[in-house]
Amino acid sequence: MSSTGSRGLAKGNVGSPQHVSSVVSLNIGGQLFWSTVGTLRRFPGSKLAEMVNGQSRERMDAEGRYFVDRDGTYFNHVLEYHRGREPPPHLAEEVYQEARFYDVEPLVKLLEDSPKFFGEVVGRRQFLARVPDYQENIEVMVRVARAEAVASRHSTVTVCVVRNEEDVARCREAVNGLDTGGRESVVSFGPWKASPSVSDLLHCIKVDIEKKGYRTSCQPLETAKGFLTRPCEFLYKFTFTWW
Repeated sequence: MSSTGSRGLAKGNVGSPQHVSSVVSLNIGGQLFWSTVGTLRRFPGSKLAEMVNGQSRERMDAEGRYFVDRDGTYFNHVLEYHRGREPPPHLAEEVYQEARFYDVEPLVKLLEDSPKFFGEVVGRRQFLARVPDYQENIEVMVRVARAEAVASRHSTVTVCVVRNEEDVARCREAVNGLDTGGRESVVSFGPWKASPSVSDLLHCIKVDIEKKGYRTSCQPLETAKGFLTRPCEFLYKFTFTWW
């Protein structure tokens, strides 16, 4: 199917039916797509509409196709939305990034209102934004786990979680009760001012570590007292499984 360059489009009457139905070829990061000018102009103000209207400084590839230097994995869902089809719910977050890049505001709004994305952005992310140094601590956990993974199938990271200011001193006592090696590698989270509980935060930590491709599990850290062992308040053990 032949493509139409920007100069060819500019020659015609923008409002004419022939121009609106002109076929346009797109090269999105090496993946090829075809559409019509009318479809790409469906949402005025979007980058796609500006591109075919000659309002942006678009680039062309060697074959005369509009070229966008961006991964095209999820672009098809943006294009399908221009054709009247909504994206699949399980890809809400991925398509959302594309919708924002191409400035397709109705699609951005649709995805922000979807149940999954609403819960992730409005609920979970706003909660984690109130946990001091959350993302930095996730990175510290990964670094500690990797450092302890030498010739071992598993490595563990001790996490101290403090829900409120009143528990900070008690948590410090619990950490001081560990042996020297364990005490030095504890990663602390909290306190925070939001309603989610300690178990909610532990769930978020596990989810975000697994998003990075690691396998991990979480359980309360048990300490020995005489012949007995019992869970240590505030302290949890994350176990990374490598193979």
